Formats: sequence, C-alpha cells, structure tokens
Amino acid sequence: MKRRIMAGALLCLVAVLSLATAQDRADLAAIYKIKDEGLNRSQVMMLESYLSDVYAPRLAGSSPYTRKAEQWVMDKLKEWGLVNVHVEPYEFGRGWELKKFAAHMTAPVYAPLIAFPKAWTPGTNGAVRGEAVRVDIAAESDMDKYRGKLKGAFVLTQGPGQVEAHFQPQAHRYTDQELEEIARMPEPGARARAGRPPALGAPRVSPNKLMAFYLAEGVAALLEPGRGDGGTMFVGRGGDRARGAQPVPPQVVVATEHYNRICRILEKNIKVELEMEIQTAFYEEDLFDHNLIGEIPGTDKKDEIVMLGGHFDTWHSGTGATDNSAGCAVAMEAVRILQAAGLKPRRTVRIALWGGEESGLLGSRAYVNEHFAARPAPPAGAERGSPEFMKTMQQPPVLKPEHAKLSAYWNFDNGGGKIRGIYLQGNEQVRPIFEAWLAPFRDMGATTLSIRNTGGTDHLSFDSAGLPGFQFIQDPLEYDTRTHHSNMDVYDRIQPGDLMQAAVIMASMVYHTAMRDELLPRKPLPAPRRPATGSP
Repeated sequence: MKRRIMAGALLCLVAVLSLATAQDRADLAAIYKIKDEGLNRSQVMMLESYLSDVYAPRLAGSSPYTRKAEQWVMDKLKEWGLVNVHVEPYEFGRGWELKKFAAHMTAPVYAPLIAFPKAWTPGTNGAVRGEAVRVDIAAESDMDKYRGKLKGAFVLTQGPGQVEAHFQPQAHRYTDQELEEIARMPEPGARARAGRPPALGAPRVSPNKLMAFYLAEGVAALLEPGRGDGGTMFVGRGGDRARGAQPVPPQVVVATEHYNRICRILEKNIKVELEMEIQTAFYEEDLFDHNLIGEIPGTDKKDEIVMLGGHFDTWHSGTGATDNSAGCAVAMEAVRILQAAGLKPRRTVRIALWGGEESGLLGSRAYVNEHFAARPAPPAGAERGSPEFMKTMQQPPVLKPEHAKLSAYWNFDNGGGKIRGIYLQGNEQVRPIFEAWLAPFRDMGATTLSIRNTGGTDHLSFDSAGLPGFQFIQDPLEYDTRTHHSNMDVYDRIQPGDLMQAAVIMASMVYHTAMRDELLPRKPLPAPRRPATGSP
C-alpha cells in the first residue's frame, strides 16, 4: 500500500512538472542544494533568538534600541556577503519606549498584577498609589457625576471581562479539508448579499473629549481588561505618535482575571488601592523610522529585481517572536541559504525588512512610493473621505522606472507556522508557474494555491501599485489565540521545524523567480478609487 501511495505521489509530481513550460520547471538540482543547506545547517533559530530575545521588542520609531537591532541585522547581512546594505528612512513620528513598569494591588490585600502599559502613553511620576474607581461614561453628560472625584485615581474604564474554559486546543494546523476551502474561489456576490451592517446606536463621547476630561481630572492611569485569558493579553497603542499630539493619561491593560478581581471587590463596596510605576520615553528629535535593505547581485539580469521580506517592527508587551521576528528570520535565512549554497541568481535578490507595518504598512508603502509608483499626497489637512482627499485617491499612480524591473515581492508574516501554499492575489497567470515550483515541496506540506487575496501585511503595498506581491498560506498554530500582538509572543512559541521548512521554500521561490527568463506575469494596474455612491 505504501509503495502505491509513493508511486502515486511521484506520478503527480511528474505530471505537474510536465505541464510547466521549460522556463518554469523546478530546478531540482538547485532545490537539493537549498534543502541540504536549509535543513542540515540551518541558522534560522539562531536568527530568531537574536531577533526575539536579544534585540526585542522593536516598536517602530527612533528609539536607541531599535537602532541597535537595525545595526545587528545589517552586520549579519554583510557577513553573508550581501551588498548595498543600508537603511532607507521614511517619515513616521515620535519614537516610544517602555523603560520600567510595575503594578500591584496593595489593599484590601497585596497581589502583584499582570499588566502592560499601552504604547505611546506617558509614564507616572515615580511610584504612584491611589484608589481604583470604576466609571461608566457613555455620553458627555455622564462626566458630570465623576467631575472632581477622580484625582489620583486608577480608573477602570470597562466592566469585567468574560472568561470561559477552553475545550479546544489553542494551536491548530490546517486540515486537508480546510486547505481545499482556502483554495476554492469565494462564492460570487456573497459579500454583496450580506447587506449593510446594522445601524449603530447613538455615538459615545468622543475619545478626544474623554481623554481631555481624564487629564483635567488628574487621574493616575486608565485601566482596561486585556483581551485573552490565562495570563495572555493583547496590547496595542494608546497615545499618538505624531509630534504635538493631544496629551493622554497613562493607559494600562490588565490581565482579565486580575481586572475582574478588582471589579468584584469594588462591587462589594470595599476599597481597592493600587500602586503603579510607569517609566516611558518619547524620542522626538528624529521623526523617521527605517526600512532595512540588502542585496545579492544578479548576473545577466542584474538590473531586474526579486524582493523578499517581512516587517521588522513589533509590539512591546512581548518580543514579537511570531509577529514578526519569524518573518525576518525566515527572509534572512533564505538569503543566507542562497549564498551558502553557491547559487547565482540571474536577477538581483533584494531583502527588505519593513518598519511601521503595525502602524498601517507605513514602511513598505513609503518604499513603493519612492521606488516604484508614487501616489499624489492628499492636500495638507484634508480629512479622509473629504472631496479633496477622494479627488487625490482617484488619480492613478505615477510609475517610476523601477516599476518595470520588479518581478515579484515575497512576504512572510502570518505567525511562525509552516508554509502550506501561496495566495495568488487574484493573479491566475501565475498559477501554473507556482504549481511547478511548489511540486517538489509536496512532501513538506506545501500544496495549496488560492486565488484569494489576503490582507493586513506588506505585500499589499506592492499589489496596490500593480506589482506582483505574494503572501504565503501558513499554518495558524497559536497565532490568533495566543501570540498575535500579545505578551506571550515570545521565542518559546516558535516551532523550529516550521521556520526551517518556511525558509527553504521561500529561498526556492525567490531563486526560481530570479532565474526565470521573463518577469512574472502581472495583473492590470489597479483602477483609481472612486467615491462611494451610497447605494449597495
């Protein structure tokens, strides 16, 4: 039986390879070298450890620690023989760093608290003690009942969080059935039939007015329950990175179970006292963040480019191991493999580790705008959705010479799970090419091609400019349940075999893209965005 299965798999591989044109057949000799280097002498976990243990976290911006991390990466790329290693700045705003944090309940009994400050919020003036106060402000009129009563208080801004038992494993690999569903074309018109979302109720008080109220009251800090449980919480941004932004109070996310305990004690009319010390630093002298760039020079087609990468910035409560030190380690290992295996790509291979992805793909968008296709900037002060803003969005991008030279950009950023396939981003022309290139990795679990788009990461900056940009389909593992933007996004949640497999496949995809006689086929340039008409 086993022989029949192996024979069937071999016939399938031969059939796929035979369908490919001569230039798109997988180079099995090169793949052997890539696998040999990437599986027998892998350095991907060493890279992952430096990126998620030593040089982490790396919140986007100009903090000294982020700059040290950038220098380590550039030194490593140069050590491997890459050239043109440099950083490219783009305008970002204030850097921010958490320097020290401690949180405790001191009455009615002592208990340490699991908690983290939100990014871009200020610190306290040393250790601060105060009462915990639960508030409920749904409208501006609700502020009056708290006015003059919150000075020095730790304000609980929400009710208790919900905690339920977990009866399903938190880690998950895609089943064959799930991969078949991902590969299937979405049902036409399904989104349109879903209709408009239900109308929301009356708007709550505006965040700016609420923050101004709390500042005027002189609160010690604002507290909220963390999403997640079991000590895992997901922490993002509270303040604004722009210089001169409206001041905000310190904002702290508290583990749900600890937050709920405080709420339950307060409901019994028993006073709760907390103590916190928050030290943060803002960096305003340099308002630029960086993209990190390095190259393996091509040979006869060196003026053309193949790019690969992932985003370098992380959130601050964990160390960004799966989001996205994993993507950086995989991309770095991929170029190291190509160098160590002695492969000579025809096109120049350019690695890019992006800044500001977590703030809206800022680094990759700035890079595409600078090198490939410039979009006109909206007039200064124009609000999103305004006629002036929409007029700018309707203008096509101005293509630059490098636009015609890029074959593809390969991105890795959906956690640390192994590669199971590729999202085609609607580009049917690349399907037979990628089928041939993926066929030798069938026994490593990479089988699926999906015509679907996938969002939320840096390949979209390329796709929106009419350039082939691809994100891999990855096993989710614990990405959504435990690690994505959480305090548990740490090295120990990485599965070594998954990163090794991913680096080998990424190296192969990049190599074959670099060796192809022609650039990869492209979709038509995106049509300019048009204003909403108000009809479904």
